[in-house]
Amino acid sequence: MMRFHFTPSHSKLLLLPLVAATFFMVSGGPYGLEDILGGAGFGLSIVALVVLPFIWSLPTALMIGELAAAIPAEGGFYVWVRRGLGPFWGYQESWLSLSASIFDMALYPSIFVLYLGMFRPALTAGSRSYLWSLAVVILCCAWNLRGAPRVGDDSVWMSALLLAPFAVFIVLGFWRGITLHPAMHWGPPAAGPDSTSSLTTAFLVALWNYMGWDNASTVAREVDNPQRNYPRAMVGAAAFTAAVYILPLLAMAFAGLSPDGFTTGSWAIAGGAICGSLLSAAIVAGGVICGVGMFNALMMSYARLPIAMASDGMLPRVFERRNRRNVPWVSVLFCGLGWALALKLPFEKLISIDLILYGSSLILEFLALIALRLREPQLPRPFRAGSFPFACALAVGPAILIACALFFSRSEKLGDPGTALANVSSPGFALLIALLGPLLYWFTARPIARRRALAAAVTAEPAPEPAAE
Repeated sequence: MMRFHFTPSHSKLLLLPLVAATFFMVSGGPYGLEDILGGAGFGLSIVALVVLPFIWSLPTALMIGELAAAIPAEGGFYVWVRRGLGPFWGYQESWLSLSASIFDMALYPSIFVLYLGMFRPALTAGSRSYLWSLAVVILCCAWNLRGAPRVGDDSVWMSALLLAPFAVFIVLGFWRGITLHPAMHWGPPAAGPDSTSSLTTAFLVALWNYMGWDNASTVAREVDNPQRNYPRAMVGAAAFTAAVYILPLLAMAFAGLSPDGFTTGSWAIAGGAICGSLLSAAIVAGGVICGVGMFNALMMSYARLPIAMASDGMLPRVFERRNRRNVPWVSVLFCGLGWALALKLPFEKLISIDLILYGSSLILEFLALIALRLREPQLPRPFRAGSFPFACALAVGPAILIACALFFSRSEKLGDPGTALANVSSPGFALLIALLGPLLYWFTARPIARRRALAAAVTAEPAPEPAAE
């Protein structure tokens, strides 16, 4: 009987697996674009998805490329901010990222359940929906315990399976447009009473679909030749993600399909309209893979933050424990438990909170880039994000977009009308979460660091000399 062994032949993340893992941390394919298209239409959606990489993704990719190549440390962006701005801001960076993950990670099991239910609604009916989401968390915990190289290698074939139906969709969509010459719907969907709200949602979702580039930096210790591979992976993944987003929308527009009513899950309907039930089913299967692949890759990233903080005396030493594959197993299980407890919360409406918290951490990373240029000009930088003025200017576009996200979400509420959270502002709630960071630092991290420093000082003291007789 033939046996197949799926053990990687290398102990480090190579370039292609790093690109694939970054792709899942940021994108996971065209899934998630539906609300952009339904709110803004083909024309505005394509313009947004073409422009955003230049003012949001590319500056971030260049910043990460420089810092990851110069300081390829486990913990990535946390280490950069701590080194550039000090331990207090390093702690805030990690707190903002981990708290944002609570609002982000609950979405991906939901994507898995949504598309699984399209095969057979009874599979995810009632409490089964939560059980399937919990199964995704458990599966990805076990997957991550096998090591970052395994997660990266598996991200390659998962990306290929996920994108194969869209490759067919793109070819057939353009072919239909060339041969049938259907009327194309480039304008926004039919205006309604909530058209402004739809455009705002489209803008926020577009930003969300292009964020997360820095997550790949936390596994630098497990990347092969990070000084060379990080800059290449960041720029390559940014270009690949933009193409994966834009080409299906262009194909759908040329095929003459309408964006009216396009919402989460509608890619399956569009696939059926172009090629029938077989392509529709393949797109649904890709959605299932998307949910697992994104959760799996992001778990690999976030689980490296607690171990890096524990090494710096910001968290208890128990988070430093590793298994025989060098995986921080306590950190993986701790993060998995936190996300499992959050699965039932209605975070699908809270993308703006995720954006605000993530955006705040991103600004700290740009500040760390500038601070390190000033404080450590002799630091070897295999890749430089341009001159010093250019490096400073990189933060301008992302900062403006984050400010716009704050402005557009100013009236968003946590709950539906009539509920207890109906009058709670989403930006205000995000600000409250951010302000918890300094309190936690002063009451938890600082005492731990002091006790550890005191213990080290006592250990370093020379033993007293025996008294002379």
